[in-house]
Amino acid sequence: MVSKPRFWQKAPAVRLLLPLCAGIMAQWYVQFPALVIILFGIFLSLLLLFYEALSTLKKFRFTALYGLLLHLLFISGGAALVQTADIRHQPKWIGHYNAQSVLLKLEEPLVQKPNSYKALASVQQVFENGITSKATGNVILYFKKDSSALKLAYGALIIIAKPLQPIKNSGNPGGFDFKRYSLFNSVTHQLYVTPSDFFLLPNKEENKLKSLLFQSRATIISILRKNIKGDKEQGLAEALLIGYKDDLDKALVQSYSNTGVVHVIAISGLHLGIIYWILLLLTKPLRPKKTAWLRLALILCGLWAFSLLAGAQPSILRSAVMFSAIAWSTVINRRTSIYNTLALSALVLLIYNPFWLWDVGFQLSYSAVLSIIIFFRPVYSWLYFPNKLVDFVWGLAAASLAAQILTLPVSVYHFHQFPTLFLVANLFAVPLSSVILIGEILLCAVSFISPLSTLLGRFLGWLIQIMNNLVENLDRISFAVWKGLSVTVLQAALLYLIIAGISYWLLQKRATGFRLAAVGCIFFLALRTQSIIEANNQKKIIVYNVPKWAAADVISGRKYYFLGDASLEQNDFLRNFYIQPSRTAHRISSYILPIKGPSFSVAGKHILRLDSTVLLHPLQNKPVIHLLIISKNPNVYISDLIKTFSIQQIVLDGSVPQWKAKRWRKDCDSLHIPCHDVAEKGAFVMTL
Repeated sequence: MVSKPRFWQKAPAVRLLLPLCAGIMAQWYVQFPALVIILFGIFLSLLLLFYEALSTLKKFRFTALYGLLLHLLFISGGAALVQTADIRHQPKWIGHYNAQSVLLKLEEPLVQKPNSYKALASVQQVFENGITSKATGNVILYFKKDSSALKLAYGALIIIAKPLQPIKNSGNPGGFDFKRYSLFNSVTHQLYVTPSDFFLLPNKEENKLKSLLFQSRATIISILRKNIKGDKEQGLAEALLIGYKDDLDKALVQSYSNTGVVHVIAISGLHLGIIYWILLLLTKPLRPKKTAWLRLALILCGLWAFSLLAGAQPSILRSAVMFSAIAWSTVINRRTSIYNTLALSALVLLIYNPFWLWDVGFQLSYSAVLSIIIFFRPVYSWLYFPNKLVDFVWGLAAASLAAQILTLPVSVYHFHQFPTLFLVANLFAVPLSSVILIGEILLCAVSFISPLSTLLGRFLGWLIQIMNNLVENLDRISFAVWKGLSVTVLQAALLYLIIAGISYWLLQKRATGFRLAAVGCIFFLALRTQSIIEANNQKKIIVYNVPKWAAADVISGRKYYFLGDASLEQNDFLRNFYIQPSRTAHRISSYILPIKGPSFSVAGKHILRLDSTVLLHPLQNKPVIHLLIISKNPNVYISDLIKTFSIQQIVLDGSVPQWKAKRWRKDCDSLHIPCHDVAEKGAFVMTL
C-alpha cells in the first residue's frame, strides 16, 4: 500500500519559507553581528557536509537532525539577507561621511507635487575635506518649483553643496513609520533643494532598460491623458494600467479603501491574471508541442514586461512569479501544488528583498491568495444556482468573502478599519475594473487611430466615472466602514490562531481545531479586556508633530478635547495621517467638554497654551505651570516667562517657525528649562 504524500512533501517550499522568515525577523529585531551570522552559517554547512558523507543507514537514522540543520541554515540565511540588504551596514554608506557636498544621479523623472518637484537620487560621490570618495545611498530630493528644475531628467548628474538631512518620523503615537519604510527601500536621507543649491553637470548616466521603461510609462500616460477626460478619471486610469499613483485623488483613494476595493487600484494578481489570459489568447495558435517553448517565452516576456512597466511592486512580482510557474508547468505537463508555487514565489521575492516581509501589499497579497485557495470552494458550495449569470455573480461574491477571511487581521492591524460593504463594492468594482483594464490596453494599441482612440477613451472615461460614483456613494453610507479598530501584533496573531482552529474544525471535522480556537479566543479576549481597562483609566496630553499646524489632544479615559487649529480637524487627509492613528491607538471614542481659556488643569497638572503675544508682569509668588505649550509666533521671551511663571516643561508645537524655535530652544537650554520641539523630537506625550 502506497502512503499518501504529506503536505510538506507536496509543498517543500513552505518548509523552507518559514525558517527563512524567522531568520529575517530575528535579525531585524535582534541585530546579530555579521561575524556571528557567518560563523554560524559555516558551522551548519560543515555539519550538513558531514551528514552527506554518512552511510545510507546512518542518514536514515539521523533524518530528523538533517531537517533541523537545514532549517537552522535557512534561519541564518534569512539573517544574512537582512544584514546584506540593510544599506547602513555598507562601508561606503553616505551616513558614514560628513560631506560638504555630494554628487547625485537622478534615478527617476521629476514628479510634480503641490509645492515642489520630487525625485529619487542615488549618491555617487562625496566631497569631504578636499577628498573625493565613492559613496552609496539613496536620497529623496524636493526641488523648488522653478524653471531650472524642469531641465532635470532621469540620469542627470547634479552636485549639491548642502548637508543631507536624515529622514525622521513625525513621532506621533500610532503614526506611520516613514523612516523604516524608507530604510527598507534603501532611502535614508532627504533634502529640499533651491536653484542655488545644485549644479547640473552636462553629462548623463542612464540605464537603457530603465530609460525605455520610463519613456514607455510616459507615452502610456500621455495617451491616457489625451483620450480620457477628468482629473479623477485620468488618475485612476493611470493607476489601474501601470500603477502610476501620483495623479490619484486622495479623497477618492480613501473611498476605495473604505469600501474594500482599493485592491483594484493597486496592481496585483487580478491585473496580471487578465494580462496572462490575454497572452494565452494571443499565443493560442502556438499551442502545438513544437512551438510550446516559443509560446512560453512569449508569455513570460509579456508577463515580466508588464510587471516592470507597472513598477515591479511586491504584489505584482508575486503574481508574475506565480503565473510564470503556472505557464512553465503547462509546457512540461506537470501539475504542481499551488501552495508550493505560492511559497516558492514568496521565497524568491524575500531572497531578492527580505524587507518586503513588512510590506503591507506583500502581506495582503499573499494572505488574499492563500485565503481564496483555502476557502473559495467551501464558501462557493454554500449555494447553488443553475443560471450561469447568477452563478457567475455568486462566484465573485464567494471569492470576495473567501479573500476577507485571512486578510482581516492584516487589514485591521494596519488600517484600523473594516469595510462592511466590501461584498457589494466588489461585485461591481472587480468586473468593471477588469473591463476598463482591457479597454486601456486596447486604447494604447489603437492610439495612432485618432477617431477610434477618442471614442474608446470617452467610453473608458464613462466607465471609470460610473465606478468612481458607485464607490463614493457607497462610502457616504453611514455604516460603510467600521472605524477605530485597533489590535496589536500579538492580538493579530491570535486572530489567525482562531481562524486556523475554526477552519480546521469545520473543514476537517477535527475537535482539535475547536479547542485551538477556544484557547485563542480566551487569550484574545483577555488581552482586549486589559487594553480597554487601561484605556478607560488613561489621562494624557499629546502635542502632535503636524508641520505648520498647532495640534494637541487632552485625553481623559476614552474621551478627548482637541487644542489647536480648528481647520485641521476639517482636513480629512492631515487629520487621518497625523492625528487619527493616535486616537485609534488610545481607543478614543468621543469628545469631552471644551476647555475654556488658554490655562486649565487636568489631574492636578496646570497647563498653559500660549499662541499670541501677551503682556507679562514679574510676580513674587509665581504660579506653577507644569506644561507650557507655545504655538504660532508670539512675541515673547523665555526670560520674561520665568519671571511670571514657574515653568517645569516647555513644548514648541508644529506651528512654531523653525527660526523662532531655534532661538527659544537656545534660551531654554541656557535657563535649564526642559524644552521639547516636536519638529525635532517628534510628538510630546505627558501622562497626567
